[in-house]
Amino acid sequence: MQSFRTELENPIVEKDIIDLEKKINDFRSGKIHDERFRSLRLARGIYGQRQPGVQMVRIKLPFGKVTFKQFLRIADIADEYGSGNLHLTTRQDIQIHYVSLDRTPELWAKLEQDDVTIREACGNTVRNVTSSPTSGIDPDEPFDVSPYAHAVFSYFLRNPICQEMGRKIKISFSSSDKDTAFSYIHDLGFIPKINEKGERGFKVLFAGGLGAQPFLAAPIHDFLPEDQLIPFSESVLRVFDRYGERTNRNKARLKYLVQKLGLEEVLRLVEEEQLANKVKTFSIDLTTVPQPVLPVSQNYPPVEIANENHYQHWLATNVFEQKQRGYFGVYVKVKVGDIKTDKARIFINAIKPYVADEIRVTQNQGLLLKFVSEKALPSLYNALFNIGFANAGFDSLADITTCPGTDTCNLGISNSMTLAEVLEEVIYEDFPEFIYEKNIKIKISGCMNSCGQHGLAEIGFHGSSVKAEGKVVPAVQVMLGGGTVGDGVGRVAERVIKVPSKRATQALHYILNDFKANNLADENFHHYYDRKGKDHFYQLLKPLADLTALKSEEFVDWGHEEIFQTAIGVGECAGVVIDLVATLLLEAEEKFSWAEQAFNEQAFADAIYHAYSVFVSGAKALLLDKGINSSTQIGVIREFDNHYVTTGEFSFETSFSDLVLQINKNEPSAEFAQQYLATANQFLEQVKAVRAGALLS
Repeated sequence: MQSFRTELENPIVEKDIIDLEKKINDFRSGKIHDERFRSLRLARGIYGQRQPGVQMVRIKLPFGKVTFKQFLRIADIADEYGSGNLHLTTRQDIQIHYVSLDRTPELWAKLEQDDVTIREACGNTVRNVTSSPTSGIDPDEPFDVSPYAHAVFSYFLRNPICQEMGRKIKISFSSSDKDTAFSYIHDLGFIPKINEKGERGFKVLFAGGLGAQPFLAAPIHDFLPEDQLIPFSESVLRVFDRYGERTNRNKARLKYLVQKLGLEEVLRLVEEEQLANKVKTFSIDLTTVPQPVLPVSQNYPPVEIANENHYQHWLATNVFEQKQRGYFGVYVKVKVGDIKTDKARIFINAIKPYVADEIRVTQNQGLLLKFVSEKALPSLYNALFNIGFANAGFDSLADITTCPGTDTCNLGISNSMTLAEVLEEVIYEDFPEFIYEKNIKIKISGCMNSCGQHGLAEIGFHGSSVKAEGKVVPAVQVMLGGGTVGDGVGRVAERVIKVPSKRATQALHYILNDFKANNLADENFHHYYDRKGKDHFYQLLKPLADLTALKSEEFVDWGHEEIFQTAIGVGECAGVVIDLVATLLLEAEEKFSWAEQAFNEQAFADAIYHAYSVFVSGAKALLLDKGINSSTQIGVIREFDNHYVTTGEFSFETSFSDLVLQINKNEPSAEFAQQYLATANQFLEQVKAVRAGALLS
């Protein structure tokens, strides 16, 4: 357990891992409350599973980029610490499961030896920054967005403004107007643009999100200059941290803040916050994501293709020519996003001679290989075919996206993984022509929370249940008509009808047969759905919702043998709120120590923000002593005026609000930082004195 302390070269990372070990020991000894510890481990990529006593560890891969060496390192760790399986996610991460909590510091240290992190992969943080997997090789891209995605990842990792927000923030970068990174369902979505002067910038989509209540993002900038990308994003996060909901997690996303205050007011607050930003402009280092090492050039001898017809299907659906002439990108379809570790090692050895040393995890849980020469394509195909990775139909109707569902997730209602496999079989066997259909997507989630992105699919399913004959029947909610239009425009799928899960295959047959029979020439699924209308599909599928003649197997979910029961645990998609006065005061003291450390390192903006957190934690602690619980930081600040300043219990030269909110009225200078920290320290000491007096009385 101690070895990582001498093997890691980065002292910041080393400190993180040692701190995690200490927090685990404190939790085991009862020094840290269970719910407070949960939020701490979530921010370090450690997520409780449905199975008690084990954890899922989410490995954060910015924009899905991973080298051969990193991929093999992750496979080794999944063997040593987990279940020997790699799960690719819709946010371009890799997850490993069945990990002991006590072994997570050691696991993290071994990952960091190859520059891979789990920091802020879960919790109320900036989640993995995604991009179009084709960025850097996309023939349609105005420029490569990879360095910009990397800059956002780097700038906000460990940044004090986004360590304990009310909920998570999701950010994406699409490579072109095709919007393959789904900007319209992100808190911040960026689409690259070049203006009439030849300058780089981004169209900005704001406050989108899926979940149980999907919101389409609003376009707020047609052209945000590239040097404003970081300052603008920082201002947004600062506003969200201060004004975002913290008590009701179901209303704590940025989209609900916009719903509550209005888009115009939120953007006004964002503008007001810019004075306090650490930077006013930020030049993006375009060298941070260099082109990968190409395979050694060689003459590839002719090879025999066993199934020429399948090879041609594979070329048509899984291969495209890059913007770099003479090179091709090759997609690898990975069923339900799962790769066993022994297969992962064979896979890397198989592709090494033919592809560049950079793989991208895709949003539909597959892989993208880059810089394959045309002459190498037959050899690569054979190598992939021999290990079962040459399935045609990448990102087509036959390539179904799914979350883990009840396999491992606390919130899962139904088994989405097996359902996805069954529906893919239906397409390959009964609708083989649809492996070429890339304008219809099927996406499945095990519950309504949309981790499988069912809300942005042309055909979506999410896990549910219905009651019949005094029993609970596993069911799916059928959703239709969602998807990407382009350039930041998207559609949210509509709920059509709920049917028993075992009838999902029939539902898919009904929908696809109707589409084949009734769609007009060159009519895509969106136009077909709009023309026919929601009620047409409700009537089409209504016979499948009839529960009067259920078969015994329909009471059993896909992939199971036992009678279905809904067993939903506590979700951990975000850290919980912990309203314990003593804990809040301990946190305030810890944050003040961070403020002092940042000040000594001349990181004045960070020092100021830590001091701001001291004010909020201290005020909240005393408000709780009076039974007052505010759901936002700005609410805490205002309520402290109402219940402590106006009563005379605390006295300042100005209001408490004005005192604390100096944070966005001043430049983050050394002088202001020194004054603000001194005031925060004075306030904290007074809060502790009041609290001590209350305990004695």
